[in-house]
Amino acid sequence: MADLSKYRNIGIFAHVDAGKTTSTERILKLTGKIHKTGEVHDGAATTDFMEQEAERGITIQSAATTCFWNDHRLNIIDTPGHVDFTVEVYRSLKVLDGGVGVFCGSGGVEPQSETNWRYANESEVARLIFVNKLDRMGADFYRVVDQVKNVLGARPLVMTLPIGIEDDFKGVVDVLSQKAYIWDDSGLPENYEVVDIPAELVDDAAAYREELIETALEADEDLLMEYLEEGTEPSMDEIKRCIRQGTRDLMFFPTYCGSAFKNKGIQLVLDAVVDYLPSPTDVPPQDLTDPETGEATGEVATVSAEEPLRALAFKIMDDRFGALTFIRIYSGVLNKGDTILNSATGKTERIGRMVEMHANDRTEITRAQAGDIIAVVGMKNVQTGHTLCDPKHECTLEPMIFPEPVISIAVEPKDKGSVEKMGIAIGKMVAEDPSFQVETDEESGQTILKGMGELHLDIKVDILKRTYGVEMVVGQPQVAYRETITTPVEDSYTHKKQSGGSGQFGKIDYRIKPGEQGSGFKFTSTVVGGNVPKEFWPAIEKGFKGMMETGPLAGFPVLDVEVELFDGGFHAVDSSAIAFEIAAKGAFRQSMPKAGPQLLEPIMKVDVFTPEDHVGDVIGDLNRRRGMIKDQEAGVTGVRIKADVPLSEMFGYIGHLRTITSGRGQFSMEFSHYAQCPQNVAEAVIAEAKEKNAKK
Repeated sequence: MADLSKYRNIGIFAHVDAGKTTSTERILKLTGKIHKTGEVHDGAATTDFMEQEAERGITIQSAATTCFWNDHRLNIIDTPGHVDFTVEVYRSLKVLDGGVGVFCGSGGVEPQSETNWRYANESEVARLIFVNKLDRMGADFYRVVDQVKNVLGARPLVMTLPIGIEDDFKGVVDVLSQKAYIWDDSGLPENYEVVDIPAELVDDAAAYREELIETALEADEDLLMEYLEEGTEPSMDEIKRCIRQGTRDLMFFPTYCGSAFKNKGIQLVLDAVVDYLPSPTDVPPQDLTDPETGEATGEVATVSAEEPLRALAFKIMDDRFGALTFIRIYSGVLNKGDTILNSATGKTERIGRMVEMHANDRTEITRAQAGDIIAVVGMKNVQTGHTLCDPKHECTLEPMIFPEPVISIAVEPKDKGSVEKMGIAIGKMVAEDPSFQVETDEESGQTILKGMGELHLDIKVDILKRTYGVEMVVGQPQVAYRETITTPVEDSYTHKKQSGGSGQFGKIDYRIKPGEQGSGFKFTSTVVGGNVPKEFWPAIEKGFKGMMETGPLAGFPVLDVEVELFDGGFHAVDSSAIAFEIAAKGAFRQSMPKAGPQLLEPIMKVDVFTPEDHVGDVIGDLNRRRGMIKDQEAGVTGVRIKADVPLSEMFGYIGHLRTITSGRGQFSMEFSHYAQCPQNVAEAVIAEAKEKNAKK
């Protein structure tokens, strides 16, 4: 059995362009996993293996890889930084035990770092901080440390100090051992020497060391009292034990600095991963939940190979060899050929091939155990967030909750031959990415793609085009309007047709009135004395109901109408069900325009997150979009504003929000209800609909 204390499952996360992927490359080079380092700007990074990633120089999907350092096994996941792909960060944090937050030395704590930090706080993941790019113009390590305190509301524990800055950045001071690590100009990570601290940094290094020891000892009160009262400094092992404990309890975050691109300072970060980040057994075990209610059952998945199998599928990826399901094993052992139960579907599956991933290369393995992150080839019905377990011990791990898509576009294939191809491709893409959804618009027959933002949908359309070879026509985002009525009408309608043979006759007296919101269509009959025989009532209801699909104003479906039949007349020979159904249709056309018809528009529940200094701008902008502000609450890193805003005003909002909040704002929205459209909006929509119908 492998020794779990020597495992580290870590993720690397940060804002766009802070240097996550470059840091991952350097770690792989240092640990001997790759021999030639690939550069992001050349489109050759190991973990950015999608064409779209290489071209744009961004990470789109998280990639997993395994390497070794100081006899410890590191499972590393490189995650995307762009807000449209936060679902990748979120699901990676869910299965990791620790993380490295990378911050840019000149950009500092950027908006996406805040989001990812918030996700990591929610998932209670222990983290190290690596301030990267100290060789860049405008880099300032101490400013970034202050931002971590003020913007993220976190406590950085400074472990290294930079020697020189920008072009003169030479190396780092290890605060704990009071030694300096200086690299030469060869650019090779192994070419460094350990020397005494440069004279100008001696005082700073001593002051930071004192602060480091005091902060670290907060994790052990006895040692702290001893240190403060008697001035006896604990041993190096005790200090490290306290740092490890405090990091695990999220009391503080050990903070390192360097330049991944120039290969300076990465070794110390790797040492810290081994020394201070938790192993799978150090982390509080995952809760098991009740599949029906989603509530915690009080049981946990203890990390141990002796326990029954419990694993979580956290990512599905389609590549040239078939579908790969990435799973994190929390307890038990998984062998090739085992039969496992998927507790979400209740079906069992046999494990065929298991592989250990290195970006898009793989190594076949025959067994894996608690603490491992592996991929299984060819699983059929597994989706992201499903629990895989021992059939004899059914259980459900806490599931993942994904944000709802906020933007949609209509697409259709350019030629008929691509319809089936597009269907299959979209099916695979939806399985891979839970924040990407698809539906068919009943009214127009178009396929509607929904995603987290414009870049997200852009990439999806690009993947459909390049990976699956489907050329598409992409339309403008659309709004689904509805109609209703506002005033009751009492009316009468007679349908009479006489043309040789048996005629048609049906007379109805009826009332049409507005229904309760959300009540749909209601039909009642209060006819007495057999003026309209009972057998014709269903035909009359069918006639009215069939007309609800196209309203009198612009042909949108009608909501919330009540029809009451109170009298009428029939002919013993000429009356029939068909005659009364036609009478009802004519009655609808005759009376609806008199009942004060009105256009309704979908209203969205919008939740905006913004830094405090932009709250006024955001609220002003929502008001201009006809929004109703419902609530605002202040948090550590900003303010949440809740509002109801019409969907038609929300297109292109994310770009605008990022502009007014200097890229730090975020929002999510979901459908709330239909509400009356203001006169000027209604007139424009009706005119457009009439023009469209005229063309048809």
